[in-house]
Amino acid sequence: MSALDRLAATIAARKAADPDGSWTAKLLAKGPEKCAEKFGEEAIEAVIEAVKGDRARLTSEAADVLYHLLVMCAARDVSLAEIEAELARREGQSGLDEKAARKG
Repeated sequence: MSALDRLAATIAARKAADPDGSWTAKLLAKGPEKCAEKFGEEAIEAVIEAVKGDRARLTSEAADVLYHLLVMCAARDVSLAEIEAELARREGQSGLDEKAARKG
């Protein structure tokens, strides 16, 4: 089991946890909109570190982005398995072709 699989499982378990005892449960209890807002904040922080060129800070912010992405998706009942299935569906397809197919 990968670190992302373990993280996704932990996030799923926290959906039923007491918000007073878990940051993830507290964030999920605030609703999907708050989870999306937090994801956006973390994504911006990652972009800033990418522009600055600080590898260590970018690595840390990228981890935050992945965590908050999974929380946001969990808030809307989208699982890591579903995301992985979509990535697998796109495998071997040109990014240009995939993007063009979305326009159709």
